[in-house]
Parts: sequence; structure tokens; C-alpha cells
Amino acid sequence: MDDDKRISIAVIKRLPRYYRYLGDLLDNGITRISSGDLSRRMNVTASQIRQDLNKFGCFGQQGYGYNVELLYEEIKKILGLDKVYNLIIIGGGNLGQALVNYGNFGKRGFKFTAVFDRNPKLIGLNIRGIEIMDVANLESFLKANKVDIAVLALPKENAKQVVPMLVNNGVKGLWNFSHVDLDVPDDVVVENVHLTDSLMQISYAIREDID
Repeated sequence: MDDDKRISIAVIKRLPRYYRYLGDLLDNGITRISSGDLSRRMNVTASQIRQDLNKFGCFGQQGYGYNVELLYEEIKKILGLDKVYNLIIIGGGNLGQALVNYGNFGKRGFKFTAVFDRNPKLIGLNIRGIEIMDVANLESFLKANKVDIAVLALPKENAKQVVPMLVNNGVKGLWNFSHVDLDVPDDVVVENVHLTDSLMQISYAIREDID
């Protein structure tokens, strides 16, 4: 939507959580919910929920609350989950294989189509029907197939080398596990995932208890 740039990152980061909770409500047969009830389930203030959702439209009704299915579908559209995204993984080691094996991505519309690696011991290995290919074939694959998102699960010294090829062949999203800052054009989105950073935040929070 045109207003995306005016929506704060904090709000955008809360949307997947709303989506997940609403999905759980639907699975449990709950068809409507008030902002107060949703607040208690999510541990987010009712005021915050209303403010967040009002940035995208008027979804609730006074005295009724939210239609769970309608709100779920609207957030699905806002997040772009009403379409299928083709993903590839570069790096077929433990992390890359674990990502392919996680079935929830497919349920959300994220379809892994290929995995690439340079390790001869991994090339040819089949993971959930996807064969790990030689990274030497990456460019020809990109030219022959539409790839929306590339997952970088390879050492940081190799990540920077492969990014220009990805960008030049139309990849618009990079999910970066490689612990390195990437220089990409403004129209390419990078989401950096630093697993150790999360652990360090936990260590900071519990350090006094351990002492």
C-alpha cells in the first residue's frame, strides 16, 4: 500500500504476531473477539492493538469487536501472504537443511525451490524432495526460474560474493543468516538474522540471576 513508508517498523513487526494469534483463534472456532480479549491473550494493550490496526483500516465495530476471519484475511493481504513466494537457499549445511525441513514456511506461502552448495559431500543430497545443487549452477537457475527471496545460510566471506548475482537476476528479498552487512540497491529488502544476538540478549537479561 502507498502508506507503507509511514507505518513504523514496530507496527510492521507486530503484524505477524497478530496474524499468528488470529490463526490460532480460527483453529479453535472463535469467530469474533474484542480488543480487550485479544489484549489479554497477546499481552499487548487494547489501545495499542486498536492503534496498530487502525493504521490499515477500520476493522472493528463498537460493541462487536473484530471478525476474526475477516481480520485474519486482511492482515494476510497486508503482509503479502495472499501469494506464493519462490525461495532458494544458498548454503546446504545444517541450517539450510533445517529451514527446508520446517514445514510451516510452505503453509505461509513460502516455497523452497532449490538449495545450492559448493561442498561435494552435500551436492546431490535430497531434502524433502529438493536436491542440493552445485552453486556453480546458481546463475543459470536464476535466469531460468523466478526467485523472489534468497536465503543466505553460508559463511560471511562468501555471502558478499553471491549477492550481486542474485540482485542482477531479479531477486528482491534476502534473508541473511551470514552475519555480514550487505550493500544492496534500495529496491532490495534485506532481513538480517543474527542467532547469537538473540542469545546475547537473553544472557544480558539473566546475568544478574546467574551471578
